[in-house]
Formats: sequence, structure tokens, C-alpha cells
Amino acid sequence: MNTLAYYLLLALCVGVEVWGQVIGLQDLTYAGAFAALGVIAVDRLLMRADAYEEFAGAGEEW
Repeated sequence: MNTLAYYLLLALCVGVEVWGQVIGLQDLTYAGAFAALGVIAVDRLLMRADAYEEFAGAGEEW
């Protein structure tokens, strides 16, 4: 995931959280918070997968 997509998705999630606070829907606030956590988790998993591929690829040079 590139940096622009990461920050745009996080901004969207924060916007949903704020909108939930403005209109008074606690469920919408929770949905935005969990979506933001999901964006962060997916980004970390993709970074870990890239690092693993680089590590695994280093062993193929033998």
C-alpha cells in the first residue's frame, strides 16, 4: 500500500468517526475507529509480507 492511499484511507476513517460524533451516532463512531484499525493492520501485514519476500529472496541467490 503506498503512502498516499494509506493516509487517504485513514483520513476517511477519521472523517467517519467525526461525522458519527457530530450527528450523535455512536455506532458510526465505532465503525470508523475499527475501520482505521483495519487500515493500520493491513498496512503492517503488507509491510511484513514485503520484508519476508526480500528475506526469502536473499536465500535464492545461492
